[in-house]
Amino acid sequence: QVQLVESGGGSVQAGGSLRLSCAASGFAFKSACLGWARQAPGEEREPVVAIDGDGRPSYDDAVKGRFTIAKDNAKNTLYLQMDSLKVEDTAMYYCMADPQCTGDPVGGQGTQVTVSS
Repeated sequence: QVQLVESGGGSVQAGGSLRLSCAASGFAFKSACLGWARQAPGEEREPVVAIDGDGRPSYDDAVKGRFTIAKDNAKNTLYLQMDSLKVEDTAMYYCMADPQCTGDPVGGQGTQVTVSS
């Protein structure tokens, strides 16, 4: 079955950077639709960025120009480079995988990102 293990979260000051990683297994990573979502306290989970099986990314406007998604097909690992972090980026970040690209992804356990002013 799909297994996703996120790492790399932490606490950082505004303007700083973090890189999240997601080790994936149990599905055809190279062809899957992948992405990152986040959920702030009291809010609904929202997509941050997605990448399709051809490697084409799609960013939410809130992170465009600051976040970069990347994937290493040899390592079955998804990354999220987050630069110029803002206090409003504080959230639990989830790696998402949709092996058949049906629009129904599953997520990992999440990794917490906290940005302070």
